[in-house]
Amino acid sequence: MRLVFAALLTLCSLTSAIAQTQAPAAAPTFGGPTIRYGGDATSGAPYTFKDPADPNIVVGFESDIMTQIGKELGRAVEFVQNDWSNLIPGLNAGLYDAVINGLEITPEHQAAADFTIPYYVTYGQIVIRKGDPEVAGLEQLRGKSVGTLKSSQMERVLRNFGGIDVRSYEEEIDAYSDLKLKRIDATVMDFPIAVYYAQPDDALQFTGTPVGRIEYGIAVKKGGNPKLLAELNSGISQMIQDGEMRKILDKWAIWTPMMAQVTGDTRPMQVQPTAYTNFVEETQPRGWKAQIERYIRFLPQLFWAAVMTMEISILAMILAVALGATLALCRVYGGTVLDRFAQVYIEVVRGTPLLIQVLFIYYGLPKIGIQLDPFVAGVLALGLNYAAYEAENYRAGLLAIPRHQMETAIALNMTERQALRNVIIPQAARIVLPPTTNDFISLIKDSSLVSVISLVELTKTYEQISTTYYDYFGTGLLVAAVYLLLGLPFVRLARWAEKHVSRGTVRTTGRK
Repeated sequence: MRLVFAALLTLCSLTSAIAQTQAPAAAPTFGGPTIRYGGDATSGAPYTFKDPADPNIVVGFESDIMTQIGKELGRAVEFVQNDWSNLIPGLNAGLYDAVINGLEITPEHQAAADFTIPYYVTYGQIVIRKGDPEVAGLEQLRGKSVGTLKSSQMERVLRNFGGIDVRSYEEEIDAYSDLKLKRIDATVMDFPIAVYYAQPDDALQFTGTPVGRIEYGIAVKKGGNPKLLAELNSGISQMIQDGEMRKILDKWAIWTPMMAQVTGDTRPMQVQPTAYTNFVEETQPRGWKAQIERYIRFLPQLFWAAVMTMEISILAMILAVALGATLALCRVYGGTVLDRFAQVYIEVVRGTPLLIQVLFIYYGLPKIGIQLDPFVAGVLALGLNYAAYEAENYRAGLLAIPRHQMETAIALNMTERQALRNVIIPQAARIVLPPTTNDFISLIKDSSLVSVISLVELTKTYEQISTTYYDYFGTGLLVAAVYLLLGLPFVRLARWAEKHVSRGTVRTTGRK
């Protein structure tokens, strides 16, 4: 029991050290001079996305709108990355002050957050393969398979219309790729998406009349910041009045007749669509030399993503080893109560998906007043999950040591704690070292799941790059090579450990 208590103290110390190392010195103060806004830069043109000319820069018409609002209000603005599906939960968790990322002003969204007045009004655009029969409207899509964005207003419109085989996609580019591959018959997505992902493609064409009416607004926490909401409304109104909104939308080539109707601005184009032209030029297929130069530009971004991956993995494994060892000792030497507690923990953790655990720790715990930094939450989720598996490895190692060795050590006037430290644990460590090393290699790959809580590691970086340049193949090979380079040393370590811990225990055969 004293040994288990000491192990628990060690675990608490390790967890505290991790939190002190990774947690910010002070929680960010929202509602101050800087407006922090959330968005998803993955496959986000023209909303918020990584600049194809420089992946270190976030651009987009919504980024320009927030920058201009900051100027109108005399406040700085800062972008915070998060998955699109988790933008509202991140807002409620206090990760940022506001969300601007093509969020439609719908009753469902308004029930979860407060919205500004619309900053952009648009519609759904039907896209088909070039050469296919023209489609006038949704009626002619009945009986056909149609792709759209998951959880979008257009998805609800298509499902409510009836008779359409709706295919939902996480990324816009995937839907248009399936359309070209003839896996679906058409797509219906917001007009700005179609302008950037379908219009430049010679294999696709616009067709039909506008579908529905879509209004985008900036979201703030429900009832949480009425002052900021009023300031954002003021900034949007000022931009519309002084023509800055029109200039931004013209620059990105997404001005619509609906916007002209809403704003009363019927003037011809005010500025050239330079942002659209640059995007098309940077994302068009290039020769192999230019492609290699592009991949070289990715390397610094991939390097820092790899650093983030390794930081998360190493700290999570330290936590997993410490907690796993404690749970194993509880099961073998902790008595009935601690054994039952450890069993329940292990079965619950192993019986639920890791992704659910990550989301619960980051987005669920704030409901009971526990709010964690994304890095700390990611490390904690991975560490707590892998601890359950490590515990069973270590328990097997402890049980593999013959019981008479403990009895012999005690007969030699050792205490139970001394016998564990000097006799049992050293032998068990030789047995569990190879599987522990293999688990760490698996943890490196599973660290990709923390991208759902706004951490940009290797997998998230791959998504951002591949969807920006429509290049899943080359970028995928590059990122896979980085993962291989990260894991290869530990593969070698596992083999070395297997070889050396088995010395004296493997029977060798003589040569003829």
